[in-house]
Amino acid sequence: MAVINLLTAINQALDQKMAEDPTVIVYGEDAGYEGGVFRVTAGLQKKYGEERVFDTPISEAAITGNAVGMAINGLRPVAEIQFDGFVFAGYTEIVTHMARYRNRSRGRYGLPIVVRFPVGGGIRALEHHSESLETFMGHIPGLKVVIPSTPYDAKGLLISAIEDPDPVIYMEPKRIYRSGKQEVPEEIYRIPIGKAKVVQPGSDITVVAWGAMVREAEKAIKLLENENISVELIDLRTINPIDEEAIIQSVQKTGRFLVVQEAVKTYGPGAELMSLVNEKAFLYLEAPPTRVTGFDITVPLARGEMHHFVQPERIAAEIKKVVRF
Repeated sequence: MAVINLLTAINQALDQKMAEDPTVIVYGEDAGYEGGVFRVTAGLQKKYGEERVFDTPISEAAITGNAVGMAINGLRPVAEIQFDGFVFAGYTEIVTHMARYRNRSRGRYGLPIVVRFPVGGGIRALEHHSESLETFMGHIPGLKVVIPSTPYDAKGLLISAIEDPDPVIYMEPKRIYRSGKQEVPEEIYRIPIGKAKVVQPGSDITVVAWGAMVREAEKAIKLLENENISVELIDLRTINPIDEEAIIQSVQKTGRFLVVQEAVKTYGPGAELMSLVNEKAFLYLEAPPTRVTGFDITVPLARGEMHHFVQPERIAAEIKKVVRF
């Protein structure tokens, strides 16, 4: 097995699926010749040609709209949106066509589309470049929403997304593209969409996170090594569908629940997960479910960015508060 980072794992998944399936098409702004802003698609155009890996005009509406037409006509488009905040320009096509086509055809036809884009902060970028959009995508019926946190998961989930008969929104936490490496099988493998992962077992509290926040939660747990607190950490992996069984079984064991999200607090996935725990594990709870989130503000630019992020110290403090309730 090769030891690679998350970015390389995504590139490898695209490469292997394109080699296996001639209907897989990769495209986006600068996704062809340059290989994307972060070089996620580097080398693919040279290997597969400009008909299968190509650059598009600066029009997210065209990128997402064309994906619908391609999928209807038998292709499996993997469309790249250059940055998270730009996806709103193509949101209409995602919501009104991609997400509804299965229902519109009364179950007869799906659209095998992957829309992938970097999400979150961490690189001191400009406005519209550091958004966490789980709520906007996870709220829409007909969309699956994936956010990997490790190279191994990134490859396996992307392969499953490309093979899925319906549209998948694949979000890539940009701050961990090159942060850390992991052994990843060189062959094709799949991770089921909608299946969470227990990163580490514990008995005192269930902590759920996804994307870049999984690593922040791991750092928080290390800060608590001398506190005699046993934390069960779950990587949600997919915002929709949610692995309800994994969460409820864990809370039934620990009796406490904390969710960590980079996105702003109000109406975020954390609220949905807390509601799920209240509805299905209320009688097992020994403390109120709670959350650690980004603040309800626009992501600050450059030097102010880190003040908006969820820091390990905040997570650790909230874990202690819940356990000692």
